[in-house]
Amino acid sequence: MHFIFAFNAIHVSAPDLNLLVTLDVLLSEGNVTRAARRLRLSPSAMSRALARLRETTGDPLLVRAGRGLVPTPRSLELRERVSQLVQDAQSVLRPAEIPDLKQLVRTFTLRTSEGFAENFGPDLIARTSLEAPGVRLRFVQKLDKDSAPLREGSVDLETGVIANTMGPELRTQALFRDRFVGVVRMGHSLIDGELSPARYATGRHIGISRQGLEMGPIDEAMSALGLEREIATTVGGFSTAVAMARASDLIASVPERHTGNLRAGMHTFTLPFATPEFTVSLLWHPRFHADPAHRWLRGVVLEICAFAP
Repeated sequence: MHFIFAFNAIHVSAPDLNLLVTLDVLLSEGNVTRAARRLRLSPSAMSRALARLRETTGDPLLVRAGRGLVPTPRSLELRERVSQLVQDAQSVLRPAEIPDLKQLVRTFTLRTSEGFAENFGPDLIARTSLEAPGVRLRFVQKLDKDSAPLREGSVDLETGVIANTMGPELRTQALFRDRFVGVVRMGHSLIDGELSPARYATGRHIGISRQGLEMGPIDEAMSALGLEREIATTVGGFSTAVAMARASDLIASVPERHTGNLRAGMHTFTLPFATPEFTVSLLWHPRFHADPAHRWLRGVVLEICAFAP
């Protein structure tokens, strides 16, 4: 003998969370007419909503007492909980508020060239410490143009020249235009007399390349004039090049804005040939775009770069 058992699946429908707002108003007003007026519903629509609430909660919620309505014990139990739920939901769904910077505790990671950190870093730290004492800035060196750290969230902000290899989803903001200038120690023989492209080329130069490349924008500009400079050594960053030029007779050609503080006490000169200007930008991932604290820091970086010499 075979026994076949049939089970009916019990389907529990998800409650309509919109009813929470209706319930909150009903419980606070204790009156269907006034609740309908606050919710801008017709009396019939309000009555239907009350019927749905009674069905959903399994409680009459409001019952007639003489000419008015009084709350049931279940209504009194729910009143504060429902009110808090509605407030929490409204808080979640509205735009994030600007944080109290004095109370903000957070560490932001900035991926930049060493020149950017050394030239703009002190002013950034001073400004953020003044406005948000609990904020810490962590500078990590930018060794390549890979945008993976931004995508992964390990880096908050990055500075640099926008490249084709960067992720298309990244947000960008231009910070400033920059150009190459030459720099030598005070007393260098290059300071005296007229500086022609040929005279510039005869000096011994410091090449700058993170990847150790032999040709850069300076060399390309000189090649167009049929000239070639002697690269005595190659370093990986602007600050190293400036420090080396300060202590030797070598010539460094570096971005002007990136190295403003680093070149103090040295002789800076305009290159005797044209080189292309370039735009340094601020980059961040869309996940942080609407974050109020992140937005504040982006504004600080923008202002510091705008007013720095």
